[in-house]
Amino acid sequence: MARYSARKEINIGVTVGGLDLSSGFHIIAGPCSVESASQINSAAAVLADHGVRILRGGAFKPRTSPYSFQGLAESGLRLLAQAAAEHGMLCVSEVMDTESVDMASAYLDILQVGARNMQNFSLLKRLAKQKKPVLVKRGMSATIEEFLLAAEYVLQGNENVILCERGVRSFEPLTRNMLDLAGVALLLRMSHLPVIVDLSHSTGRADIIPELARACVAMGATGIMVEAHPDPHNALCDGEQAMPLEVAANMIDDLKPWIELRTQLDSDKAAEPTSAI
Repeated sequence: MARYSARKEINIGVTVGGLDLSSGFHIIAGPCSVESASQINSAAAVLADHGVRILRGGAFKPRTSPYSFQGLAESGLRLLAQAAAEHGMLCVSEVMDTESVDMASAYLDILQVGARNMQNFSLLKRLAKQKKPVLVKRGMSATIEEFLLAAEYVLQGNENVILCERGVRSFEPLTRNMLDLAGVALLLRMSHLPVIVDLSHSTGRADIIPELARACVAMGATGIMVEAHPDPHNALCDGEQAMPLEVAANMIDDLKPWIELRTQLDSDKAAEPTSAI
């Protein structure tokens, strides 16, 4: 089996703002889109109180319909960064094109490449020229190999890359996409890069996220990304897949024993003596 990112003999991981993504389990959470200062601050306050270190929120929203809410652009980035800073969090948001990289870098700790831009090679090459961590989402119909090769474009100059499985298109109408946990297992074997799982875009529904979050912990994923909103029913974007803040908080709290167990099992495994050959 081919090993991508083969230039590294060991996983040096990705460190951002003092947060080491090479080990442990990390939760990225926040609304699909930044809508107002009160909305993003309400989300940040609750999530930070329950241990979330990375706040997400879209400022540029690529939508199928040109009549849908497109995001607040730079003002959205500013509100996101301010909310994150106020609550001791890092922030991540999508960068749409090469022209917006410098502007987004001024506000964000992690730059995200969305599914629609996974093979925007001009953008990937531009992101390789800056040093902030880059979270690359899998394209809607991309194979694992195509996904890894897209990441390799960024790795040509920037080693701080995070992979994000977000589901692929399928025939099943009960979920927005098909969450490919087999693909996550392959990514963990084929690359040394951190692997995050976007449970909101992959499912399109909030009710089954807790079970899938536990599965991600058990299989060794680096973390999850979920959408959480103060008022999902009135969200300007993807409200049907956003968790109410209190539900998200309960899920995070319920997940902690699973994370602690995985940490202990990983520690016990690392302490086992190796057999001489």
